[in-house]
Amino acid sequence: MGLPQRFILVLLSIYLYSASVVNTQQEFKIQSVKLIIEPRNDVTAGTNVTLRCQATVSTSTEKGPIREYTILKNDKIVYTKTIGSSEDFVYQLHNARVFSTGLYQCKLDIQGDTKLSKAQRLNVQGLSQPVLHLEMNVVNEGEEVQATCIAPGEIGSFIFFFFDNDEQMSRVEGLSNQAKTTFRLSSGGIHKIHCSYKIRTAEDTFPSTKSNNVTVSVKELSITPVLKISPDSTIYEGDHLNISCSAQNFHSSSEGYKLFLSQGTKLLRTGNSTINHNMVAVPKVSEALTFDCRVEMRNVEKYTKKAISVVELFSVPSLTMFPTEIFQGEIMTLTCNSERFASQRINREDLEYTLYPSKNLPSSGKPGVFNVKALQNDFNYTCSAEAKGIKKDSKTLMIRPKVHVSALKISIEDKVILKKSITILCQSNGSLPINYTLFKDNVQVGTKVIRERNRQAVFMDVINKPGEIQYRCEAKNSLHSNKTGSSQHLSVNVIVPLSLMTLTVIPTPLAISEGEDLRFICSVNGTGPVTFKWYRTGSAVPLQTNTTTETYSSFVIKPVSKNDSDKYYCEASNGANKVRSENVDVQVLMALWKKMLIIVACLLLLSVLLLVASMLYIKSKRDRREAAAELSVKPSSPKSDDPLTVNLTHDTDVYNAATVKVDRAEVSVWSKRKPETESDDEISKMSNEPNVEYTEVVHARSTDPDRVPLRKGTDTVYSELQNSPHGAADPPDYVSNLHSHTHLQTSLVGLLAREHVSLFITVIIRLRSCL
Repeated sequence: MGLPQRFILVLLSIYLYSASVVNTQQEFKIQSVKLIIEPRNDVTAGTNVTLRCQATVSTSTEKGPIREYTILKNDKIVYTKTIGSSEDFVYQLHNARVFSTGLYQCKLDIQGDTKLSKAQRLNVQGLSQPVLHLEMNVVNEGEEVQATCIAPGEIGSFIFFFFDNDEQMSRVEGLSNQAKTTFRLSSGGIHKIHCSYKIRTAEDTFPSTKSNNVTVSVKELSITPVLKISPDSTIYEGDHLNISCSAQNFHSSSEGYKLFLSQGTKLLRTGNSTINHNMVAVPKVSEALTFDCRVEMRNVEKYTKKAISVVELFSVPSLTMFPTEIFQGEIMTLTCNSERFASQRINREDLEYTLYPSKNLPSSGKPGVFNVKALQNDFNYTCSAEAKGIKKDSKTLMIRPKVHVSALKISIEDKVILKKSITILCQSNGSLPINYTLFKDNVQVGTKVIRERNRQAVFMDVINKPGEIQYRCEAKNSLHSNKTGSSQHLSVNVIVPLSLMTLTVIPTPLAISEGEDLRFICSVNGTGPVTFKWYRTGSAVPLQTNTTTETYSSFVIKPVSKNDSDKYYCEASNGANKVRSENVDVQVLMALWKKMLIIVACLLLLSVLLLVASMLYIKSKRDRREAAAELSVKPSSPKSDDPLTVNLTHDTDVYNAATVKVDRAEVSVWSKRKPETESDDEISKMSNEPNVEYTEVVHARSTDPDRVPLRKGTDTVYSELQNSPHGAADPPDYVSNLHSHTHLQTSLVGLLAREHVSLFITVIIRLRSCL
């Protein structure tokens, strides 16, 4: 088989193997992971502890997947192992120690899929007793000693402690279960040395018991420090002291030593032999003078101390002032005095006092007493007392001269209204505290004490009567001060609230005509100044605003017009309150000249109408006379075929009764009329003339078809008929003409009469409306 064929077979084998691996890849699921601590969770030190990790895994094949187990303690990895079986994973803690105490967990990882068990706590109790070893049990004073402390079988983070007779000498930290240290024993005699340790965990620290005691014998050095102070009897302030520091019982010539002399914390001198120091005794307040002498050799130090009391020659002076309160420019007394002095050494007269600063100080004749004038600002004084070369200064006395009250002011914060509370303020310049007193009409009202700067004294008061009130403030710096400041008198006028408001209109609202001046007068009870405002109802903008000291004011509209008809009211205010009047209804009437002009126009119109009516009436009378004259003609006999037959007769000898026949029915109709003449003067003369009668003529439907009837139906027509002087009846044509003319004239007269009446009624109504 050639090389190409072999290569192809290899590739084919690799492909088939890969396919088989892919096909046989198993599936799994981690169901649970559980950690068990054996034999129990709480054990004593030295117990073998087993951490068992049990896992339940579901797989698709009999052979399980490869598992990786991890043990964690306090969230830190302790151990990791990979196994291929489904058996429990076991982690052994041989000889468990306190350091093994903590929270443990088991984590299972299969191909990147992980699951963590619940935490289980392991408590290991009890530490082993430490063991102490020393290199030497007998040493000289100051010689180094090496010690080793061991914690058998323990592991972890350690802190070791070394003690000398229960006094800790050193401390060593580390991860090893043993620690070494060196120390020196500074005093001779028997010393008992022991050690102990602590183990630190993430959660707590666990201490051990004490180790065994190891006894060490220390040989003391023979050198001794010596301290001498002279004089050794009572020492007074100012005495000279001689102090010496030396070493005794030192016999070694190969080793040297060093001396140290100190007073309190102040190192006075050092040396390799005797030290001497001279000084002046100065007492300390409530404390003695303490001196210390030390000798040091081979890291061994020995010392001795002495304390001496120094009697004070005289006490520190004190500076006082009288009086305790002083005002600018006043004279005060300053006293410098030392209360105590050593009478065994000095007299009081030996003390000399000086005041600083000492410019232009007047002499008082007594030692330590000075008369000083207070300055305008704050100043400081000190004094000194001196005797036998010793000088002492007093504490600084700060003097703050007070300022007398000045520029006292009084004011009122609010408006002064009758029977209402007001606030009165008093303020002045000057030193605190300041006592203020308020007076009203020279009668005291109250007192206030002000203890803060830039603060006013506030007084409250109520005024119960109107008129002018006077207030005044008095102020002084203290109750015992003899200087008092007074403010100017503050005069206030009491504002009386407004009441009883009235609004008067001139002329009266019912007698106001166009062109007149309309005056509104508003008055109130109270005190001014008062602000009056006049309004027209429906408008928020005042017509006029006027401020006056009087309790009344007026507003004029001139000239008034019909557009000014409305309701008006007035408002008034004086700072205490605001009042409003009732509404006044103003109706502006027409001007008198307009009324007269309308009356004149109406009269002229009436005259014209009467004139026209008179002319029409005269004309109508003339037309009736003319019509009557036209009717004075001879009548003709009626035709035989005329359906209308009129027979006129009169009951006198001149006139006969008229018989009217309509359709063969006979009706007699007659009437009388007043005679008419051409003039009124001729009425009596023509009493015998024929009269005109109004006769009712009934028109019947004509039987002649060729003849047009006069009327259709039965119409009643009043006609003027003139009787013939001869008693003969008028002809039928005359009757027909008489009927037509009479009907037209009667209708015209009636129409004119009705128009005259209607026109007359219209004029009367217009005249009444104008008036």
